[in-house]
Amino acid sequence: MGLLVLIIHVLAAAGIIGLVLMQHGKGADMGAAFGSGSAGSLFGSTGSANFLSRATAVFAVVFFVTSMGLSYLSFEKSSSVGVMSSDQLPVGTEVPIPALEVEAETEAEMESIADEIPE
Repeated sequence: MGLLVLIIHVLAAAGIIGLVLMQHGKGADMGAAFGSGSAGSLFGSTGSANFLSRATAVFAVVFFVTSMGLSYLSFEKSSSVGVMSSDQLPVGTEVPIPALEVEAETEAEMESIADEIPE
């Protein structure tokens, strides 16, 4: 179920990107009036605005619904314990810290290695 919602979500996002890139900006009509742009398009000179804006709105609604669906599905699956949970170690419990594995043959080498370790 989650995979299906994720696929629809990605397709809706790609659809919104494509539709927004296909739409004309507010300054595009001014450029076409002075001859620097193409006045016609695939849907006609003004026919694309209504279709593209409605299709963008539909894709946006699908995107928001799938966003909420994905957040609901991830909330249901979430069983991780937070930082402030009651599953913490009791006070005074020592946590083992892995030691540095250093091979030193002499005492002088051991001291020089110990001097390099930041405190």
